[in-house]
Amino acid sequence: MICVIATVNLKEGKKDDYLAELRKIIPDVLKEIGNIEYAPYIDLPSGFPVQSPIRPDTVYIVEKWESLDALKSHMNAPHMVPYRQATKDLVQSMQVQVLSPA
Repeated sequence: MICVIATVNLKEGKKDDYLAELRKIIPDVLKEIGNIEYAPYIDLPSGFPVQSPIRPDTVYIVEKWESLDALKSHMNAPHMVPYRQATKDLVQSMQVQVLSPA
């Protein structure tokens, strides 16, 4: 299994617009061969002293895939093209962590 954590840093005030576009593709992503999970998350203020500072303009996408090949196929899926086009002016930067079980 492969786990992906995509950290999407958005331009100020663009989180709702970005989430609206992301939610459009989630049903298609969940139907992809090898997909186990694909869901957006945002920071939750917990009050824990060890929590990183809250980032109001950041969305985290947690993905789980059966294999690296399934993840690679996802990157080239047809529904990702209009999503990338629709969100390119909303995103400031993005980092992706690709993880495997320890």
